[in-house]
Amino acid sequence: NPPQYYQYPGYYPHQPPVPLPLPAPYDHHHHHRGGPHIEPANWSRYACGPMITPPPPYIEHQKAVTIKNDVNLKKETLKFEADELNPGKFLVSFTFDATVAGRITVIFFAKEGEDCNLTAMKESILPPVIVPFEQGLGQKFRLPSGTGIDFSMFEESELLKVDEVDIYHLAVKAEALPLNQNVSDGNQESGAMNSQITQAVFEKEKGEYQTRVVKQILWVNGKRYELQEIYGIGNSVDNDVDPNDSGKECVICLSEPRDTTVLPCRHMCMCSSCAKVLRCQTNRCPICRQPVERLLEIKVNNGPDE
Repeated sequence: NPPQYYQYPGYYPHQPPVPLPLPAPYDHHHHHRGGPHIEPANWSRYACGPMITPPPPYIEHQKAVTIKNDVNLKKETLKFEADELNPGKFLVSFTFDATVAGRITVIFFAKEGEDCNLTAMKESILPPVIVPFEQGLGQKFRLPSGTGIDFSMFEESELLKVDEVDIYHLAVKAEALPLNQNVSDGNQESGAMNSQITQAVFEKEKGEYQTRVVKQILWVNGKRYELQEIYGIGNSVDNDVDPNDSGKECVICLSEPRDTTVLPCRHMCMCSSCAKVLRCQTNRCPICRQPVERLLEIKVNNGPDE
């Protein structure tokens, strides 16, 4: 007769070998009287070895291209001044630098079109004003008397509305004339000249209207560039700064000058060597800890040919 097998403590059928070096979650070699036999459900809980950290996402490292800007409106100086000869009207004024002669066009309620051409949306009551200028630094611009804006002609909601696409309350276009032309020619095509466009909106503070610049654009050789502030570049390019001033050095190595900007936060805080190492280790800005999309290397020439 075939042998009979009975269940009792100490006897159990053959078990498959336990994979090594994975430890068992419990002692499964012994059955307990009256208790069910439970197999381990998930061996992955006991995986051996250190956890592998995924590498940071790749960060593109670009080099800046130098673009010559012949005319620059200093946006912090853009404001309204009362027209003494025409009570109730306000004139646009600002300070600008120009390395060549050119012309300035002031447009209220301007819409930007193709090739940076501006259209006055209320030309019948506020026609564009064109004023020529000569070469010079630190020039003061002020609209001619009588050409300003009378805010009482408009509803406040219209003056403060900013939800219309590509329409700005105020636009100033500063165009540089080619060297072989002079200001008196007056027959240049606007889209063919290099220019800087400053776009602003109206704001009301303490009952008075003010301007706030929201965008500056360069139109150079048929291409459009939008200007962005870079935080920290002043410490890197100012010739008057003490060479021992720690504000100019890379925040990582503390020795090389800063020449690389983090985008999109625009902190200029590293040298190019540290930036190349950093992009392989992390994707966070060392200043604000925001995610980094690109690194932009900016070499500034402080020589006489700048």
